[in-house]
Formats: sequence, structure tokens, C-alpha cells
Amino acid sequence: MPGLIGPDEARRVAEAALDVPGADAVEVLFIHQWGGLTRFAHSSIHQSTWREDTGVRVRAVTKGRTGVAASNEFSVAGAREAAASALEMASVAAPDPLFPGLAPRAPVPERPESFDQTTSEVTPEQRAEAVAALVGQIGKGFHAAGAFDTDALEVAVANTEGQFCYAPATQTTLTTVVSGGDGSAGTAEVAAGKVSQIDAEAAGKRAFQKASDGQNPQDLQPGRYEVVLEPLAVTTLVAFLSYMGFGGRAIAEGRSPFSGKAGQKVAAPSIDIYDDALSPQTLGLSFDFEGTPKSRVSIIEGGVFLGGVHDRRSAKQAGVEPTGHALPAPNPDGAFPLNLFLRAGQATVEDMIRATHRGLLVSRFHYSNIVNPIDTTITGMTRDGTWLIENGEIRHPVKNLRFTQSILEALTNVDMIGRDSVIASEFFFAASRVPALKVSAFNFSGASDH
Repeated sequence: MPGLIGPDEARRVAEAALDVPGADAVEVLFIHQWGGLTRFAHSSIHQSTWREDTGVRVRAVTKGRTGVAASNEFSVAGAREAAASALEMASVAAPDPLFPGLAPRAPVPERPESFDQTTSEVTPEQRAEAVAALVGQIGKGFHAAGAFDTDALEVAVANTEGQFCYAPATQTTLTTVVSGGDGSAGTAEVAAGKVSQIDAEAAGKRAFQKASDGQNPQDLQPGRYEVVLEPLAVTTLVAFLSYMGFGGRAIAEGRSPFSGKAGQKVAAPSIDIYDDALSPQTLGLSFDFEGTPKSRVSIIEGGVFLGGVHDRRSAKQAGVEPTGHALPAPNPDGAFPLNLFLRAGQATVEDMIRATHRGLLVSRFHYSNIVNPIDTTITGMTRDGTWLIENGEIRHPVKNLRFTQSILEALTNVDMIGRDSVIASEFFFAASRVPALKVSAFNFSGASDH
């Protein structure tokens, strides 16, 4: 089983690329990732895989031109060859007048809790035992499908400005959908930095309970309803809002729903959204893929938009300091927040249900897509458990509905926020920590037959 290569070896290999002749500036990104994935369906494991990938990505700059080359040959020779290729590409690239320079030398906060040795060494047998514990909670006539993923990685960045940073991290995710009976399904998803924090039995119980409670869903006319959105549904809203609008480049270029709105109210006063990779409640690294130390960024506070996140390029465009949110070069999309938080409140989901006159309890969304990025409208479907609420009580499950809704409008209509938050991921490699929300009006534009 592989282990950490470590900062000394990462530095030794990276330095072989930094002195490539003819370059004005060089940056080396080292990523080593390994882990296992166990998939199951019909309550039986059908696939167990293992993967390991080690690579270097070199960005070379000469005469205002930039080139990037990557190699899976992690060695002194491989790094030198990648640097030569990057320099060759830079020599024929168009000049880049907005190139902001490489990250200067700066201290990087340490997150020793981000790496767990036990998680980095999880075996297929151990993942199988967790799947068995989950499946053991499923009642007769139902079956479970899903995946258990355990990952470890180490990342280092070195450049000719003298910056060097290194950090390891681990992450594990267990997801399941339980289905059966008469047209129902239930879901559970758990993510953590340590495998010891994954409770497979609890996940199985939760998903089975939802599937059991969702038997014989009834038709419901589309329209505007009060909604209680569980965290898996909320993370869809937060992730899409982030994708459409929180990047500094999109804001500076007028392509974001937040362009020109700094200091303006965009959501309910109870809404605070921020990005904080240094929090012990999230996963990830303390620096970005350019080597800039990450910092906590308040994006929406008290319902007011404050600003987005920046890599070095968008920071230069906006005339501000970079916030440590660069993705690996080349990256035409700009900075992206990977560790978002929607601040928790004081309510329980039960409190929200009791406060609902007539509305819906929604477990999660899926097949979500952007309709209009400027007014933050997206569309998608409910999935894996939707129930009608009347007079503060859950009446019965309903068939799935299509929604078409502005995210900012929904956040403006939030009147209760959950006290408990969870880590969930909608797409890419970003994760958000979000609570449940009660929204006073949410638009459902169509109905499903199941």
C-alpha cells in the first residue's frame, strides 16, 4: 500500500524543474493521490477498485508568455522534461498582459488534523465490512446501492519566487440509496476526513427509514409551496450559486449575478455564507494550487454581498489581494471556493415542519442545471423522499416534482435555519457544510409520474 512521498522528496523533484534555462519564472505543482472505491447494488458489492496517481504540473513563463505541461513521471528527469515542454509551449503562446506573477514566499498555516493515517490505509475488506453494516439495516423487500470511497493525497507547490508549501489530506465518503416496496427511495450521504467518523449503520438506518416512510407516494399539483430543505438539497443551491457567482473573475468581468452588487442586500438577513478552508469542520488544504495561503472569506454576511474569492489573476483585475482560491493552471474559469459554509441557525427540522402551514419536506435534488445565471435560476427534480406537510405535520409522501427557482430568491425567503450542519458535495471536488433551511416560497414547475 502506498504512503506519503513527503515534502523533502517533493521539493527535490520540483527543484529540478525550477532552473530550466530560458524561463523568467517557473511554478511546479505536485499531486500524489491514492485510495479505494467499493460499489454496491442490490445490497451486494459488485466492484472494488484501487487507484494511485502521481504527477507534476509545470507552468513556465518567458517574455510575458505562459505554457503548462504535465507528466506522470515523478522524478528529477520527469520534472525537467515537463519544464522544458512548458517552456517550449510558452515560447509560441500569445502574450498574457494580465499575468499576475507567481505567488511570493509566504508562511502557510498548518492543518495537522487534515491527514489521518488510518484512513490512508483502509483495505477493501474494511470497506466491505462497512457496506455489510449498512446493508444490515435494510428491511425485507428493500435493497441498497451506493459507494464507499476512501482517499488520501499530498500536494506541494514550489516556484522560483521561493515559495514552497506542502500538505497531506484524507477524505472518505459513504453514499447510499435504498429503494423497494411501492415506488419509494431514501438516501443518506456522509463525508469526513477520517474513516472513524463514518457511521455506516446510521447511514443505512436513515436511508431505509426514508424509503419505508415514502411508500405509495401521491400526486401533487405543481405550484409555489413552503419548503423544508434538508442539507443535501441545500448543498445543491449553495454549490450552484457558488459556481455561477462567487468567482472573482466572473464578478470583475460582469458575468456574475453579483457583479456591481458589493454592499447590496441579496438574501435574508439571517444568511451568512463564507469560505474557510482552515476550519476544523471542513476538509482540504491550507493553500491553493498557486501556493497562495488560504484565508477565510466572508461572501454574504447578514444577507449583504461583500465580495468573491480570488486567485492571483482575478485579484489583479479587481485590485485586491488574492484569497487563496486558485485551481490548477491552465484555468480559464478563475478562482473557486472549495470549502463553503452556510452558517447554521437554531432550529431543528422538526421545528421547521411544525412551522409549515402547507408545504413540502425535500430530501435532495438531482439533475439540476442552470437556466439563467444572472438571476441565479436553476431547474431540477426532487429525489429520494418528498413529503407533503399540512398544519405542521407530515401527511404523506408525494411523487417527485420539477423545480424552477432563483437561488437568491429562495435565500431571500428563508425564515428558519437548521442548527445542525453536514458536509455534502454537489459536484467537482468542492464540498459545502450546510444546515437545513425553511423557505417560505419555492416554485415547483412540473410533476413526475413516480
